[in-house]
Amino acid sequence: SLEARLRELAICTVAVLTRADYEYSQHAPEFLAAGGSQAQLDALHEVTTAIDNRVLFNATERAALALTQEMTLKVQVSESCFSALKTALPDPQQQVELVGVIAAYNMVARFLEALHVAPE
Repeated sequence: SLEARLRELAICTVAVLTRADYEYSQHAPEFLAAGGSQAQLDALHEVTTAIDNRVLFNATERAALALTQEMTLKVQVSESCFSALKTALPDPQQQVELVGVIAAYNMVARFLEALHVAPE
């Protein structure tokens, strides 16, 4: 039930944070096809700044970016971060799906990087 654009935003953010170029090269076009913009992709290169960017990202996207950053870099998610996500994305199924996407693509990034899989 998770919107494709939000799913791909999270995947691209994981790829940027983990420096998984192959993952990014595969999912950036999917993000654009799902309605994301090149300006948004460009902003992801500074995720911390993107989280506060109210021009390029709506409240749900900013909450997803914050969740992705915390899950990827800290593993544990703060109560304030998850509370913001629940406000921006109130459907529990979508919350679980987003957490699942972020977790799964963190695994994918680590798998790809360990094997030195380069963009095609």
